[in-house]
Amino acid sequence: MELVDHIHKIELGNLAKIISLCKELSLNYFLIGGSLLGAIRHQGFIPWDDDMDIGMTRGDYEKFAKLAPNKLRGDHYFLQTPYSDDAYGFSYMKLLDRHTYIEEKGNVNNARKGVFIDIFPFDQIPDEPAKRRSQMTHFKLLDSWIILKAGYNVIETPLRKFKSDPKPEKLEDLNQLKHERENIMRQYDNQGFNFYKNLASQYSYDREILSGSEINNLTTVPFEYLQVNVPTSYDDILTRMYGDYMTLPPENQQTEKHISRLIMDNQVFY
Repeated sequence: MELVDHIHKIELGNLAKIISLCKELSLNYFLIGGSLLGAIRHQGFIPWDDDMDIGMTRGDYEKFAKLAPNKLRGDHYFLQTPYSDDAYGFSYMKLLDRHTYIEEKGNVNNARKGVFIDIFPFDQIPDEPAKRRSQMTHFKLLDSWIILKAGYNVIETPLRKFKSDPKPEKLEDLNQLKHERENIMRQYDNQGFNFYKNLASQYSYDREILSGSEINNLTTVPFEYLQVNVPTSYDDILTRMYGDYMTLPPENQQTEKHISRLIMDNQVFY
């Protein structure tokens, strides 16, 4: 079994846990990005993709962040948010499998590690292009500053092991920046705008904007042995993101992008 196969098996457990929690808490989630593409084109994982992405409206995202940790007590999952892990720098949360440890390509940091699923908030955005640009500029500036202050690096260096833990005042400053970033992300929520954006998206700005109709109308499709939520308008969304999305990319692009090493069951997988 290859590295990506082990990762997929664990991620399915993470996904099943998220689905169960959302059902118990009466919250909606939906697959996005490459995970949505995999669900439609492969009825599961893209064979070479090694991560999973889920979206939620900001309201459901905040309820999940508040209520899920109590449901996870005694379980082998950890909900990693900017506030549950001081060393975690990103603006979205992850559900980690605590029985695993991973190393990621080009992402060295002191945050907790484990096979994960990314859970992104979708926030309302204004109609005016100038306001959209201003919000995104402020978000990117703060996001980059937080990542830098949290000690994220592209490569591991020998000096990292001698780096002391941040002082309490440094953590306080970092947490303040995280709250400022979240406020920027949420500044247009509950103002009646019709479009929603994953501000932390890796894609260009317009490619991961959903209308109110697209984000609120969901259907279920097969994903491996699970049934998962996807937007009913998945064809429109995937066409905007990928064009002819049913055509496979060239073989030289069919490679894992994130995880370089997995440790589980006292074994190491590369």
